[in-house]
Amino acid sequence: MKNILVLCTGNSCRSQIAHGYLQSFVGDKAHIYSAGIETHGVNPKAIAVMAEDGINISHHTSNHVDEYVTVPFDCIITVCDHANEACPFFPGNLQRFHHNFPDPAKATGTPEEIMNEFRKVREMIKTYVHNFVAEYINV
Repeated sequence: MKNILVLCTGNSCRSQIAHGYLQSFVGDKAHIYSAGIETHGVNPKAIAVMAEDGINISHHTSNHVDEYVTVPFDCIITVCDHANEACPFFPGNLQRFHHNFPDPAKATGTPEEIMNEFRKVREMIKTYVHNFVAEYINV
């Protein structure tokens, strides 16, 4: 069974969304972890937009990458440039993947405009994760 880590700056939005989709798409075929270079708590808007798509991430926690240094990861997916640049070294034969998604937590405007930005980023991440699973995970 593969161990997959999704890494972001604060482990509050993008990595949490990717974690939710990975878990949904791979089921019990892999262990999914998400972490941040920092911890900012799970963003309530990320929880809300995932619930709109039928995925419950309200039980997720915001974890620091150092908590997982002993986990033998097969894949690390960084979802922002800062995490990609600051990602610590993990020993072993693992694959690294990177895609810089916009940070929906930085969206401005009306509440609806902000939620629309979260939805837009959610769909980008969903597509990326779907393609990642299809190409790299045997489910």
